[in-house]
Amino acid sequence: MWQPLSIHHSVNIRYVKQETSPLDAPLATAAGHKPHLSFWQVWNMSFGFLGIQFGFALQNANVSRIFETLGAKVEDIPILWVAAPVTGLIIQPIIGYLSDRTWNRLGRRRPYFLVGAILASAALFIMPNSPVLWVAAGMLWIMDASINISMEPFRAFVGDNLPSAQRTMGFAMQSFFIGTGAVIASMLPYMLANWFGVSNTAAAGVVPDSVKWSFYLGGGVFFLAVLWTIIRSHEYSPEELASFEENKETEGYGQTARTPVEYQANGNRQMRRGALILLAGSLLVGSLARMNLEKELFILAGGIMIVGILLAISGVLQRGGRFNNAFVTIVNDFQDMPATMKQLAWVQFFSWFSLFAMWIYTTAAVTSHVFGTSDTASELYNQGANWVGVCFAVYNGIAAVVAFLLPLLAKRFGRRGAHAICLVAGALGLLSVFVIKDYHWLLASMVGIGIAWASILSMPYAILTGALPANKMGYYMGVFNFFIVIPQIIAASILGFLLSKFFAGEAIYAMLLGGASFILAAFLVFRVEDKE
Repeated sequence: MWQPLSIHHSVNIRYVKQETSPLDAPLATAAGHKPHLSFWQVWNMSFGFLGIQFGFALQNANVSRIFETLGAKVEDIPILWVAAPVTGLIIQPIIGYLSDRTWNRLGRRRPYFLVGAILASAALFIMPNSPVLWVAAGMLWIMDASINISMEPFRAFVGDNLPSAQRTMGFAMQSFFIGTGAVIASMLPYMLANWFGVSNTAAAGVVPDSVKWSFYLGGGVFFLAVLWTIIRSHEYSPEELASFEENKETEGYGQTARTPVEYQANGNRQMRRGALILLAGSLLVGSLARMNLEKELFILAGGIMIVGILLAISGVLQRGGRFNNAFVTIVNDFQDMPATMKQLAWVQFFSWFSLFAMWIYTTAAVTSHVFGTSDTASELYNQGANWVGVCFAVYNGIAAVVAFLLPLLAKRFGRRGAHAICLVAGALGLLSVFVIKDYHWLLASMVGIGIAWASILSMPYAILTGALPANKMGYYMGVFNFFIVIPQIIAASILGFLLSKFFAGEAIYAMLLGGASFILAAFLVFRVEDKE
């Protein structure tokens, strides 16, 4: 293997021969073919997701609780949560673009694993000690940005290291660690309170110790798990990646070679489209202001305006002959994304709209609809909130088990059919919450949600990697996150409005909307072309 001595530019790299083999380097294979990795090699390269999911699970299960404890109203929670998806929308494509062009002593993706782990672990220690609501909202922004820095390259890591025949297993392994990490992390407040006697209540406006210590433990696990992957995994050099036959076959996917004249014409088109999108966003802002609607809807309108501005800027640069820069490359690659990716975008949109509705409103829905209280200082409310943690642990535990069954399900029904079946199971799980009165039965609902969650974390990525050019794997994985983030922004923008205007503020109806969205996603799966 070759290691860099210095890097002066993304394409100007000097290498020196490394005399010793790296830990867990893949076995030798026939020239031009990416080697199959052993079970434990795949295990080691995915292990960091255990820590990443500790961070996400603690965030998903407890941040709404922290917000409510610090004085947020139920209808205000979506606007506070919008920091997380907006951060991912910005961070992931940038990290993907940079990691595609990185090669140093740590490798290609692993430097970003390390930086993100350090920052995220620090944020997990600080978050539960937020003194007021605005500080907690700011810490959510920082924490989510840090987690995204670590997480984004992990998806591309599978595409880099595994041959196409092993990618379903690789993403299923990530699903296993996501499920396992989330089981433990989601149950931490419950376990600390009921098994170790840590206080589960506190004065009004103060986060209980059971939640605080859960975040401290999560920060430690996050860092150590990611460090394990960094130490125990191998990465191919840019030259090695370029030499593999399957990567040569995908070089043209989603890429359009343009002459200077074509760049100018493309710039003209982008300027026109950008102007139209900016006008639409401006008109929407004006309409919302006149109708005096909820402030969350302005986030959606503002996002439309920003898209128009960015598109217009890219167009201006290309018209002026300034097209050899990262900004124009990022915008054009988004425009030129492969057809399979565009088709999967709709599936992702409706799948993640459902998930975000669940994550935002499950605590409020369960405590009010099943436990019958909205008093955040009461023991009954905190018992209900802890039970939500148990429920989240159960669906993640189901996902961890189902992850190893997904390759078999895909072999029987194809990857599209398997994914559709799992999404329908998730829909049934969310819809059933509406009719449950005994909180123990919520665990049955979580089975269906866990099946859907396992597939959402693996099947779309297994389908996608076969349609991506290898030299832009990181960037397109980051862009694919748009179709996770955009539905989250829309959910944060409209769910509070819909619940307050049409459902008397009852959080349980968010579960019904989520179930319907899962069903729509299942139908859209069959429009997707699976190249492998």
